[in-house]
Amino acid sequence: MIDRTLIGGAFALSALVLALGQAAASTSGHPGTPAEELKYQGAPVAMDPGATKDLIDGDGPPMTKVEFDEAKRIFFERCAGCHGVLRKGATGKPLTTDITRSRGTEYLKAFITYGSPLGMPNWGSSGELNPEQVDMMARYLQHEPPQPPEYGMKDMKATWKLVVAPGQRPTRQMNNINLQNVFSVTLRDSGQVAIIDGDTKKIVNVVKTGYAVHISRLSASGRYLFVIGRDAKINMIDLWMEKPDTVAEIKVGMEARSVETSKYKGWEDKYAIAGTYWPPQYVIMDGETLEPLKVVGTRGMTVDTQEFHPEPRVAAIVASHEHPEFIVNVKETGKILMVNYEDLKNLKVTEIEAARFLHDGGWDATQRYFLTAANKSNKIAVVDSKEDKLTALIDVGQIPHPGRGANFIHPKFGPVWATSHLGDQTIAMIGTDPTGHPESAWKMVQSIDGQGGGSLFIKTHPKSKNLYVDTALNPAEAVSQSVAVFNIDNLDKGFDVLPIAQWADLGDGPKRVVQPEFNKAGDEVWFSVWNGKTQKSAIVVVDDKTRKLKTLIKDDRLITPTGKFNVYNTMHDIY
Repeated sequence: MIDRTLIGGAFALSALVLALGQAAASTSGHPGTPAEELKYQGAPVAMDPGATKDLIDGDGPPMTKVEFDEAKRIFFERCAGCHGVLRKGATGKPLTTDITRSRGTEYLKAFITYGSPLGMPNWGSSGELNPEQVDMMARYLQHEPPQPPEYGMKDMKATWKLVVAPGQRPTRQMNNINLQNVFSVTLRDSGQVAIIDGDTKKIVNVVKTGYAVHISRLSASGRYLFVIGRDAKINMIDLWMEKPDTVAEIKVGMEARSVETSKYKGWEDKYAIAGTYWPPQYVIMDGETLEPLKVVGTRGMTVDTQEFHPEPRVAAIVASHEHPEFIVNVKETGKILMVNYEDLKNLKVTEIEAARFLHDGGWDATQRYFLTAANKSNKIAVVDSKEDKLTALIDVGQIPHPGRGANFIHPKFGPVWATSHLGDQTIAMIGTDPTGHPESAWKMVQSIDGQGGGSLFIKTHPKSKNLYVDTALNPAEAVSQSVAVFNIDNLDKGFDVLPIAQWADLGDGPKRVVQPEFNKAGDEVWFSVWNGKTQKSAIVVVDDKTRKLKTLIKDDRLITPTGKFNVYNTMHDIY
């Protein structure tokens, strides 16, 4: 919640309040912080504030237990995503007590109230927090941060449930579903995933999961679906069952984002891995049962300043096709870890220095090079998974957010991988063919404009000539409720707008349109129309050739649908 001005500034408090007040009066919302970025970075953490160990001490201003608990809740919901649970700094600046106590209550109140052009939201003048809450937060920040509990092997094993043992599972597919064209759809606020038959467009089953499933990943065989909630609960779902359902589950921490299984030849599905935001660590599990086998912490030194960071969260994880390795992004330290799983007792980890704030990414079309966003560094890191080396760090737009990205053949530059951005309207294209197009390789060869900032996902398909870009977090309703679509053969022409939410015909609500996902055949693309929890949501299926509405999936069970993952495309990293 505090930027570099707070840490290093020497302004007089009265002048500071006056200047910030004038800035707040001349702008609306959060000065210097795009609304789409605020929605993304300010998302609440999934852990329970009540599980922390509170440290109300005599060195901070007086607070009651009720005030402390309320301030802790506000911090976890609005501030921890940027500043870290321990307040050591993440994408936001540190809020440690040596800084906050030296500034004092009135100084902190000014910053919390008015914000700053460098990214600090104006929580008070915007009306998000009332004056009493601002005062309470200013005092709270001068006390030591609550300590969330660690979460080790004993804790994980206590939550591990083998619902159906491997020997009791079906020996053949017990349903008549075309499993290669099944979609796993996150029902964010209901803590479920919907398993939808991509051929019939019917819901096969709704499976109870953790809260706000972040991703769905497939086993190498395509039989098992692995999903992980933001609350770090993993479900292993058997698609061979008459009605696909959970056969194993485990909670691997208090907050998480990533799960994957081993894909290297001869090691298919032997292991699963999950990475957590809290505690900062990853765990390797048995690929058939989810039994936890090895927990590895990620706390360590940052790649730039070489300073210790106590809360480096694990973001994306992908499975290498070149070695028996998992590729693990460590967000705050900026390290990409090549974790070799041949011998868990003598674990070998190759540490690659990239850039801080690593987030998500995907493979190039050859599945040799992993391209991943260092979001707040405004860079894409490229890793050669065959050589286990950093290939390039490429400057792109503001806060790249590729999802898995999009691979296609550019009419001028050959094979490229593209990302859209959370913080600006651009779509960046990076050359990925060092052999056939060496002059373009590992450079941003083109940047084009989409509808605006707030994009979360970009998508195409090898059989498609269309490139789809969502803008789900854009503050303009017309933008967040539609998608831009480009002709890959004529990118300079600009984009057409598809009114996805209008086609859904849902009535009231935010109706944000998010995450294009193709079917196996590559001839239709699905969009989630993400409405409020008590409002109607839908999935809109578009004919890729005509760009017209093909099918509308409406069902009362589709509560806040967001991410969708096609089984075949996810298995084979087609995007």
